[in-house]
Amino acid sequence: NILNQLFIKMGAYKYLEEIWRKKQSDVIRFLLRVRAWEYRQTRKISKVHRPTRTDKAHKLGYKAKQGYVVYRVAVRRGGRKRPNYKGIVYGKPKNAGINQLKFVRNLRSVAEERAGRHCANLRVLNSYWINQDATYKYYEVILVDPNHVSIRNDPRINWIVNPVHKHRERRGLTSAGRKHRGLRVKGHRANNIIGGSHRAAWKRRNTKVFKRYR
Repeated sequence: NILNQLFIKMGAYKYLEEIWRKKQSDVIRFLLRVRAWEYRQTRKISKVHRPTRTDKAHKLGYKAKQGYVVYRVAVRRGGRKRPNYKGIVYGKPKNAGINQLKFVRNLRSVAEERAGRHCANLRVLNSYWINQDATYKYYEVILVDPNHVSIRNDPRINWIVNPVHKHRERRGLTSAGRKHRGLRVKGHRANNIIGGSHRAAWKRRNTKVFKRYR
């Protein structure tokens, strides 16, 4: 077994994965710094010809064939300042906060939503982090064309053609969306999301059901 482990050969994607894990190595730090400068010169939502992280994109469902598109999205970092005129909240002191508030969703889901709004005819499949600097976080979003024949004829991806998956990123159905909804937990910690979500579990347990004829 030890000899086998010594002579195991890693594939190209495994090398890529290991390189991206060491983000403080000289190579990756240099690449990220140069690319961050490049990304700052481009638009906030821009189409890329091929994914920056090939291994990550393929793990999340990307295929290098017609019907798949990748967009890079820049999202401004930081919390969400409450947009009240002159910072005045005409209400109780409890609600008077302006600055130290946080947005409920994560920045990756915001990036997915912006890409989905920009490409309204496409479906958001997934997304992943590629870079960040002091001001922005950069994500690449994988989108799928539901009208392309190569997508409609592929049994592994044609589930996304179903109209129920329109703008799934706006309804918290993507991976990033499920994360901010708290649906990543399993076991006894997930008792309060049985039935799909916190709200569904609460509603089912607090609804009195009567038989029609009683």
